[in-house]
Amino acid sequence: MKIVFFANTDWYLYNFRLGLARSLRAQGAEVVMMSPHGEYGARIEAEGFRWISLPMNRRSLNPFQEIRLLHYISSMYKKEQPDVVHNFTIKSVVYGSLAAQAVGVKKRIHAVTGLGHIFISQSLRARILRPLVKGLLRLALRGKGSRLILQNHDDRDLFLQHNLLTLKRIFIIRGSGVDTERFAPIQRKRKGKFRILLAARLLWEKGIKEYVEAAQFLSHRTDELEFLLAGAADPGNPSAVPEQEIRKWQEEGLITILGHVEDMQQLMTEVDLMVLPSWREGTPRGLLEAASMALPIITTDAPGCREVVENEKNGFLVPAGDAVALAEKIEYLLDNPGTCSRFGQAGREKMCSEFAQEIVFRQTWEVYRSLGITGYNR
Repeated sequence: MKIVFFANTDWYLYNFRLGLARSLRAQGAEVVMMSPHGEYGARIEAEGFRWISLPMNRRSLNPFQEIRLLHYISSMYKKEQPDVVHNFTIKSVVYGSLAAQAVGVKKRIHAVTGLGHIFISQSLRARILRPLVKGLLRLALRGKGSRLILQNHDDRDLFLQHNLLTLKRIFIIRGSGVDTERFAPIQRKRKGKFRILLAARLLWEKGIKEYVEAAQFLSHRTDELEFLLAGAADPGNPSAVPEQEIRKWQEEGLITILGHVEDMQQLMTEVDLMVLPSWREGTPRGLLEAASMALPIITTDAPGCREVVENEKNGFLVPAGDAVALAEKIEYLLDNPGTCSRFGQAGREKMCSEFAQEIVFRQTWEVYRSLGITGYNR
C-alpha cells in the first residue's frame, strides 16, 4: 500500500506527522511526503521517506499559477499511483483532493488541523475568499471514498452547519499525538524569575497582542516575572505580526524574543508556565507537550484550546481577547505554586490517558479501516 502525505510546509510534515508516517510504515505501508520546498525536506529523507518538492506558493492568488500547481500535483499522483492520499491543512486538502479525483485516486483522507486565517479573520480579504474556499472544500470532500479528520467538535459543527460533508464521514481526532516519553515531567524548582512561555507562530490570531498587553499590566512585578516568546515569523500569512512590532517589544523590555526554537522539550524544562491566548485552534500541539511535561497552562475558552484544558483542573481558561484576565491568572499562579503543581500533575495524567501518540495513531488507523484498509495490529 502506498500513501502520499501532502501538506503546505515540510516543517509541518516533519514536526507533526513524522510519527504517524513511521507507524504506517511499521504496518507495511510505503509513505511518500509532498510539500513546497524547504529545509526540512532533507530531514524527512534522512528518516527514510521519499519527499517530493512542489512549486507551491502558500499566499498566491494568481489563478494561472494555481492551475499550473494543480496540474503538477495531478501529474505527481499519476506518476506515484498512490492507494491513499492523506492531505493536511485546508489548501492542501483542496488541491490534493481535486488532483486525486482528477487522476482517479478513490481513497482520500483530509486532516484539517485548524480553520486558519480565512475562517477566523474578519478582514475584507478573508470575507471575500471565504465563500470561494467553502465551495472548493465542498468539491474536495465529495465522494464515498472521502474522509475528514477534525481536531475538535466546534470545527465539526461548523463543517456540518455549512453542509460541507455528512456526519458519517467526519472523524474527531484531537491532535497529532504527543510523545509522552520524550515530553516527560521533570522535578521543578523555581530559580529566580517565574518564567512564562508563549510558543506559536507569530500571528495576531495566536493572541500575541494579548500576551504583550498582559506583560504590560504586570510590569509592576517585573522583578519576579519573565515573559518569553518562541516562534518564527510567518510572512506568508496575512495575519503575521510585523517585525518592527516584535523589535519594539524587545527594546521596551516587555518580552524576551527567542525566535524559532528547535528543541521545545529542552525549553519547556526551563519555564514555569505555558500560555496560549489563541482565538481558535485545532488542538494545539504546544499545549499538549507542555501538559505532558506537567506544566500548568493558561489558554482561551476557544475552540481547540478547551480540548486540552479543563478549567481549574489542569489550567485556566480565559476569554479570547481578554489581556486583563490573562494577566490576572498569570499573577495568581505566580503567587500560588501549589496550584501550579496540581495543574501540572492533572495535565500529565490527561495527556497519558487521552492524547498519547499511540492513541492518536490507533484512532487514525480506524479512519483508514473505514476505507477498507486493514493491517493495523498495535
